[in-house]
Amino acid sequence: MTSTGAAPQRAAENRQAPASVRAVVGLLVLFELTSGFLQTGVVPLLPELGEHHGVGDSELNWVTSVQLLSGAVLVPVFGRLGDLYGYRRMLRVSLACLAVGSLLVALAPNYPALLLGRVLQGTLVALLPLEIALVRDRLPADTARSAIARLVGALTLGSLLGAVVMGALAKSVGDIRITLLVPAVLAALCVPVSFLFIPESVPKRGGRPDWPGAVLLGLALVCLLAGVSRLEEDGGLSASVLLPVAAAVAVGAVWARHELRSADPLVDLRAMRGRELAPFYLTSFLFGVMYFGSQTPNATFLAADPDTDGYGFALPALNIALVSLPATLAALVTSSATAVIARRLGYRRTLMAAFSLMTAGFASLACFHSSVWQIVAALLVSGTGVGAALGAMPTVIVEASDPARGGVATALYNNVKTVGGAVTGGAVAALLSAFTTGSSGSPDESGYVLVWALCAVAGVAAVAGVALSRRNEHGD
Repeated sequence: MTSTGAAPQRAAENRQAPASVRAVVGLLVLFELTSGFLQTGVVPLLPELGEHHGVGDSELNWVTSVQLLSGAVLVPVFGRLGDLYGYRRMLRVSLACLAVGSLLVALAPNYPALLLGRVLQGTLVALLPLEIALVRDRLPADTARSAIARLVGALTLGSLLGAVVMGALAKSVGDIRITLLVPAVLAALCVPVSFLFIPESVPKRGGRPDWPGAVLLGLALVCLLAGVSRLEEDGGLSASVLLPVAAAVAVGAVWARHELRSADPLVDLRAMRGRELAPFYLTSFLFGVMYFGSQTPNATFLAADPDTDGYGFALPALNIALVSLPATLAALVTSSATAVIARRLGYRRTLMAAFSLMTAGFASLACFHSSVWQIVAALLVSGTGVGAALGAMPTVIVEASDPARGGVATALYNNVKTVGGAVTGGAVAALLSAFTTGSSGSPDESGYVLVWALCAVAGVAAVAGVALSRRNEHGD
């Protein structure tokens, strides 16, 4: 009698769930606005952060890289815990870590403390996968696609606001710590908001966290980045580079074996085989190479003094943000319109077009960068592709994955993307350091050209990866 009455009650709750989730999408949008604000707000401040903590251009790449590495380790763990214990619960944990990390970044007394704050901020990349898994869990497919597009659009809008607002604050306030307290306050406000109205996900089938898999994955990534970090000082064939990279390969092999043998793996590697998913994870890595690997070089190139370095425009933080503004606006438009574009082209062709635009933008940047307008134009083309890729990639991956593992599937997309960015950040630091010439200690212009050319090559490879994929979708 009791069990008979419980079933209709659960069915009624599930019928009401879509409406309740639609009512709180606005709150999830707020979190993504904050996430985007934090992700790009620090970029125009990198030159000033370097001066404040007494570090050079090469070391500044680690401000981005350590946050990406932290995300690469934590995001699949948070995604899997969300699958098992609820996406809302892990969303709250992510926001709390983000708030603490943002406060530490603002008040860091030294460079190591700044990096520790960036490690805690790595949880911000877990927000979107958890939100996507939540709306996919509670909404019909068509409605979920629109919700995902709105969330990605909010992330892009937050990125736009972060760069411009933080650049303007840095110019008007003149104190880097006070400027950085603004996003810290925003992150802190999101924590209590996360306790309002947002429903929990529907419980999935049983399972348990794969802690050994998480530890092995973390060790492999730490070893990899440790080796990449030594490229800057010791060169590619030194023992300090080769030994950590070899250790990363060995630990990675142990991790893969563990995942394949585990009844409840952190990452279902079997499901990643085949042309339905594997090419998209490859392109996620390449996307991270382009998306994150170019952020710091772009900012430091624009801030370089042409009188001492022979290139650049000596732009302050606000002007650096304004140079990127048209590209961010284009990304906002295309990310918000991804569902509409994909209805006409299909998600596969949308991604191919997106990566083609990014390739063209980086190739143009490598060839033409002597005037600000040339850089603006190149970034505009690339940003148009970035927005479409940001909107399409998570939808493609989550729809091709097991619904019971939606959290870890979308988390793994972000994970692979952030690994690409983290590895590239270390490689870019080494590359720019290798091309350092003259008494100023700044990288040579040819180092920047090579970075942009490598991003263009990654774009070509991403187009090829999507072309090799197979996606069973009406209209694709």
